[in-house]
Amino acid sequence: VQLQESGPGLVKPSQTLSLICTVSGDSLTSGNYAWNWIRQSPGKGLEWMGAIVYSGNTYYSPSLKSRTSISRDTSNNQFTLQLSSMTPEDTAVYYCARAVGYLWTAFDSWGPGTQVAVSS
Repeated sequence: VQLQESGPGLVKPSQTLSLICTVSGDSLTSGNYAWNWIRQSPGKGLEWMGAIVYSGNTYYSPSLKSRTSISRDTSNNQFTLQLSSMTPEDTAVYYCARAVGYLWTAFDSWGPGTQVAVSS
């Protein structure tokens, strides 16, 4: 399976970020997988943002839940992240990744990541 992130590299404060992850070699609706968004800010560790699982259910990090929405387009085998009210603290490399296993805790495939900067 391969994952590829796409979206704007620069977002203004207060805007909503929209990123797309295009999946090839697997279907978003097959198997017991979760499709995740994860980010890494400069000098910080990886932060799990949320996921959409094979059934279409979504799960979000409590700290980001109020600003995050994850959806999918099964016809194009893509899933999307929307993060509202962007601030400079949201500057990060954003990754999409597939998770497997019990409670989907094992990330076995990652996209290369896309850099997003928040600046006016």
